[in-house]
Amino acid sequence: MILCSGEALIDMIPFPTTAPAAAGRDGFVPFAGGAVFNTAVALGRLGAPTGMLTGLSRDVFGQQLEQVLAESAVSSDLCVRSDRFTTLAFVRLENGQATYDFHDENTAGRMLTPDDMPALDARVTALFLGGISLMIEPCAEAYRALLAREGGTRAVMLDPNIRPDFIRDPGRYRDRLSAMLAQSDIVKVSDEDLDWLLPGDTPAEARLAQLFDLGPSLVVMTKGDKGATGYMRDGRSVTVPARAVQVVDTIGAGDTFNAGLLASLSQQGLLTKSALWDLSDAALEQALDLGVRAAAVTVSRAGANPPWPQDL
Repeated sequence: MILCSGEALIDMIPFPTTAPAAAGRDGFVPFAGGAVFNTAVALGRLGAPTGMLTGLSRDVFGQQLEQVLAESAVSSDLCVRSDRFTTLAFVRLENGQATYDFHDENTAGRMLTPDDMPALDARVTALFLGGISLMIEPCAEAYRALLAREGGTRAVMLDPNIRPDFIRDPGRYRDRLSAMLAQSDIVKVSDEDLDWLLPGDTPAEARLAQLFDLGPSLVVMTKGDKGATGYMRDGRSVTVPARAVQVVDTIGAGDTFNAGLLASLSQQGLLTKSALWDLSDAALEQALDLGVRAAAVTVSRAGANPPWPQDL
């Protein structure tokens, strides 16, 4: 089972309202979301054995999140439940690109501590972490502790998905992220992530090579409509093109890509530390291809709504 560990929240997506009193104004519709949650849902829908570890509220939005997990074949047995509220992210869309206003103080997800992290049994064979849950405390330290305790024998993928507005102490965040990168086998970054992690005028490929010094076997860079490239420690790289689709919005695109990559590696029997150390070009291309195909479906419809196999 791939255990996705991180934030689960409600994206409040704007939709035009037809109510006479609000003519010309948008209303907000709640969609289950959060980067790590989206990846879990996409993995479950793609048929990979998947679980979710997050702080889950007992409120109406927490119930909505739990229902979507169940409908997507994702286990919520390891979720930490509380009476705190659910994080809300109000979305603004401009030309299909999403920006967010978060309401996250004292929420069920944010207030997790290292002591809340459950022991993992042999069912869990791989870990996925990332998103805003690595930037905000105390939950960031909880996930760092989980990885330190449980990541040694399991394949680990990390997607920093860096949002500078969330990082109150850049030095502390860099230290945490460096420690977690050192324990990761797969690291996914975007152009923006790389510019924040390793700023400068050095070509992207040279800066990506520096990430290998931290420990991962595979570094994957997503490039929007230019597709995605996977880089191996021995200097090999594989690029797959993006799929041409009509973009409705980009919510959950990178999260779905992560799921496609992991689902393919799992289906190929390659989601282990030893196998990831020496992937073949063909196996990596197959994994990247499922990632971009799945992401193309997600961007073609509103909100983070990852595909089922029949949608591909």
